[in-house]
Amino acid sequence: MLDADFFHRWMAATAASVDREAERLTALDSPIGDADHGTNMQRGFRAVTASLEKEAPQTPGEILTLAGRQLISTVGGASGPLYGTLLRRTGKALGDAAEVSPEQLAEALGAGVDGVMALGGAAPGDKTMIDALVPAVDALGEGFVAARAAADEGAEATIPLQARKGRASYLGERSIGHQDPGATSSALLIAALVEAAGE
Repeated sequence: MLDADFFHRWMAATAASVDREAERLTALDSPIGDADHGTNMQRGFRAVTASLEKEAPQTPGEILTLAGRQLISTVGGASGPLYGTLLRRTGKALGDAAEVSPEQLAEALGAGVDGVMALGGAAPGDKTMIDALVPAVDALGEGFVAARAAADEGAEATIPLQARKGRASYLGERSIGHQDPGATSSALLIAALVEAAGE
């Protein structure tokens, strides 16, 4: 079972990973976006870490809901509302339980991804964070390591795609050949599950 400590570790591992990869995320965002994805995500997850330390929520659902709220209020551009929705919806779906099973997390994360798709209007193949998240959720039944591999593959699979949503879609065919930064940061979020579980 996954308790509050696991979810604290998940958010801390994500924040550390975003810190390490911030320059790469911004470099990916440079040719097809505003060249600020890394710095925006870094600011957001630093705020998440600070607020979790200050407020110390006690359940998995509360942790993700608070994290989502922080991202919405601190991350600029479209990423804040999208990531915020992902975590808030996931947290809400987990409810008040003190512990959740990996299966319950998979189901809740699926609800979070549905929320992101509804908000952004993106579907798999549109060259967005959805391209990493949908395969990750599908693979979660096989474990966190499988989900990480699926998210990484999904992010890499955005390279030959033409963007149909978000800032990159304005570039049309010029968006082809670049890995989507949102899919890449989403893969970091999924990879952090493996770290949190100590696998």
